[in-house]
Amino acid sequence: MIDRLVARILGLEVRLLACQARLNAHTDSEALHDLRTTVRRLRSLLRPLRGLPGVEQLETAASAVGTLTTPLRDREVLAAYLEQHGQTEAARRRQVQMADAYPAVAASVELAQLLMILDAFPRFIRAAQREGLLKGLRKRIEKRLDKQWKKLDEALRDPAHDRHRLRLLIKRVRYAIEAYPELNRLPEAATPRLKSAQGALGDWHDCWQWLARAKEETDLQACVPTWQQTMEKAEAKSDKVLDKLIASCFEKS
Repeated sequence: MIDRLVARILGLEVRLLACQARLNAHTDSEALHDLRTTVRRLRSLLRPLRGLPGVEQLETAASAVGTLTTPLRDREVLAAYLEQHGQTEAARRRQVQMADAYPAVAASVELAQLLMILDAFPRFIRAAQREGLLKGLRKRIEKRLDKQWKKLDEALRDPAHDRHRLRLLIKRVRYAIEAYPELNRLPEAATPRLKSAQGALGDWHDCWQWLARAKEETDLQACVPTWQQTMEKAEAKSDKVLDKLIASCFEKS
């Protein structure tokens, strides 16, 4: 278990370094997204380990990178949408802003701090192992994962559920399954259902966010009617997908 944990940490470090190089050279349009996904995977790996040496510092550093890149990713996604839907000038303005953002993220203090702490983290794990602090690690992780799954189950069954919170909980469960696949006790249908639910809620969230931005960014006004319609459809779709998720994955909870 500990060997697998260290191997996954090293793998995530390699991916982060690759993302940093891609951002610095601006080689492709997926570098920022891949960076954020990798950071999210790292945070999912760390969440069940809270209380162990070095985890708090690493979580804080990962959170800082997330905070730094969230508005940039939101702008990137919006620019891509605008370009695909013929709003060329509005897209171009945002793409120009992003051109400077990519190397800035690569050279940021936040990312440098994360990489520095992450590089040292396997040594903390091995030291904790030698001192006997990792006894019962499997049960510890299983308990934390069960708690996440129960939170999602409760939120799904709440008639007044908050879509923002549900989206976050679904992401956490999905990435926890990826982080610890050997401990996944959810039904086989869980992974595709969770992915589908996250996608539907993501479409809803994009429209919700863009409508809020349109109140201040006048060049988005032309898209407002489309976004209002798309948001309503996404709400209906997400409700259906969430019902299927409950039926196939949590009906015995």
